[in-house]
Amino acid sequence: MAQIRLALLLFLIGIPSAMGDPRIQKGIVYSDTQDGGVETSLDVYSPPSGKDLPIVCWIHGGGWQVGNKERVDLKKEALNAKGIVLVSINYRLHPKTDYKGQAGDVAQAIRWISTHAKEFGGSPELIFVMGHSAGAHLAALVSTDERYLKKQGLTLRNIHGVILLDGAAYDIPRQIELAAIPRMKQMYETVFTKDQSTQRDASPIAHVEKGKSIPPFLILHIASRRDGRIQSESLAQAINDAGGHAEVISEPNKSHATINRELGQPGDLPTKHVFQFLDEHIPSKDVPSKR
Repeated sequence: MAQIRLALLLFLIGIPSAMGDPRIQKGIVYSDTQDGGVETSLDVYSPPSGKDLPIVCWIHGGGWQVGNKERVDLKKEALNAKGIVLVSINYRLHPKTDYKGQAGDVAQAIRWISTHAKEFGGSPELIFVMGHSAGAHLAALVSTDERYLKKQGLTLRNIHGVILLDGAAYDIPRQIELAAIPRMKQMYETVFTKDQSTQRDASPIAHVEKGKSIPPFLILHIASRRDGRIQSESLAQAINDAGGHAEVISEPNKSHATINRELGQPGDLPTKHVFQFLDEHIPSKDVPSKR
C-alpha cells in the first residue's frame, strides 16, 4: 500500500503546469493511519511557478463532525496570486475519532507538508496554519499543545504563524458554561464529553505557557458574536501574557459563514488583515506584493 501511495504521489508531482495554470495535486494520502484513506488526504494548490514559497495549511470547519477539504472557495486563487501555496487537508471526523485523533491528523499533515514542501514549490521553513470554526480550534490546539507535533518529529517552531477564523472553542469549559443555546452546549459535550478535565485538555488556552515557542497568531472573529469575541480575546491575552504575540481583530458586517466563504474576495476586509499578517511574517522577497 505504501508503494502504491508513493507511486501515485510521484505521478501527481510530475504533472507539469500548462499556460500558467496553478499546479494542482489532489487526493494525496498524508497518513498511514489504518482507518484513514481519503479522510487523511490533502490537496495542493501551487502557483504556476516558483520555489521556496510560503505555504498555508487550510483546516476546514464543520463542528468536528462534517466538512471536507474541497471547500476552499476563493482561497486558492487569492493565495496563489500572492505567491503562496495552499494545502487543504481532510481529517477524521467525530465520532470516528476524538479531538486527539483530529489534532494528530493535522500534525501528520504538517509533517507531510514539511517533508514534501520543495516538491511542490514550497518552503518547509514557511508553513502557516489557518482554520475556520472547528478548524480554527484544531489549528490553535496543534500550535499550542506541542505533543501532537512532537509525535511527528516536529516542534512548534515548524509553524511560522497561525490564522484563526471565527473559532469559539479555545477555552471549552468556559464556552460550555456561557453557551446561550442548548444545542450548542450539546454539540460541545458530544465532541468533548462532559468531563471537565477532557474539555481542558482539548482547550488551546490550557496549553499556553511561558517558554514555549508558540508562533504568532492572528485571531479574527465576527463582530456580532459575543462568545467568539470572548474566546478570541482570552486566547490572545494568554499568548501575549506568556511572551508570545497574538492580535485579535473584530470583523464587522460578516457572519460565521461569510468570513470563511468570502476570504480572498477583492476588497474583503478579513482578506486584507490575513494578507497583512502574512506580509509581516514572510520576507518581502518571498511574497510578491499584488494586493
